[in-house]
Amino acid sequence: MRSRPTVTGQVIAVEDVSKSYRDVLAVDRVTLTVTSGEIYALLGLNGAGKTTLIRMLLGMIRPSGGHVRVLGTRVSARSHEIWGDVGYLVETPAAYPELTVRENLDAVRRLRRIGDRGVVGAAIERLGLAEYADRRARTLSLGNTQRLGLAKALLHSPRLLILDEPANGLDPAGVVEIRQLLLDLAADGTTVFLSSHVLAEVARLATRIGIIHAGRLQEEFAAADLAGRVRRQLSIGARDVAAAAGALTTAGYTVRAEGEDLTCTDTTAVDHPEDVAVALVAAGCPPTRLVVEREDLETYFLRTVGVEHA
Repeated sequence: MRSRPTVTGQVIAVEDVSKSYRDVLAVDRVTLTVTSGEIYALLGLNGAGKTTLIRMLLGMIRPSGGHVRVLGTRVSARSHEIWGDVGYLVETPAAYPELTVRENLDAVRRLRRIGDRGVVGAAIERLGLAEYADRRARTLSLGNTQRLGLAKALLHSPRLLILDEPANGLDPAGVVEIRQLLLDLAADGTTVFLSSHVLAEVARLATRIGIIHAGRLQEEFAAADLAGRVRRQLSIGARDVAAAAGALTTAGYTVRAEGEDLTCTDTTAVDHPEDVAVALVAAGCPPTRLVVEREDLETYFLRTVGVEHA
């Protein structure tokens, strides 16, 4: 494999980028940056602008306004030199259906002018395709087709990996494998930019998250900061819910009934549920349940984009 040059600083710079299709504004003045070694996850509903933005990153479509830089080079019809350092998987992986997995990867090797034939075998092992190496691509399951697409994206050891729904079609074990692969790549200096609807997986994987909605980048934050953004509440069970509600209101808490339980979002209650328990016991209606509940990334995302969570 070829050696990997050191990359520091901004790997992706999107500056005030918009894309219009006649009367439809698909991407609306988005600005974001991704730095070396990050795993940046772009979240959005279908039609929010994720794939349009990814296609602009890859030079597949031209922005209506603003510009994109990848690996320090402004993306244009003449920016051929950067694509040797970029791997990508966008929507459905493409493959030559009558060629085997090994032959598909060897075709990519030759197209990318990689002299080392050993990269094909290494990619097959890395993506867990050894059992299917001599099968024609058209016979592969959706999950193994996805693995083949990822193997092609990684064949040339790219410095930047751009992935649209990388876990598509994978079984739970496969999702874990790809998660670890991407974490290992990032630890080795590869920058990963991905979009995904599997938000539980994004929460385990991403170092930074952006939320795009109706073409606009609504929020951006470090994944480590999610805990400080999500809503928390204390769920309270009692044999006499009405009496418990009265006791807590008298003690200065704000509570509301949800089914057969009470919930309280007061910070004092969430941070110190033991004080709530003491108040209820003192009032003669001890709690049967006290649980601090917090939003996960999926619930936070849906609330942010204005979709009610069931």
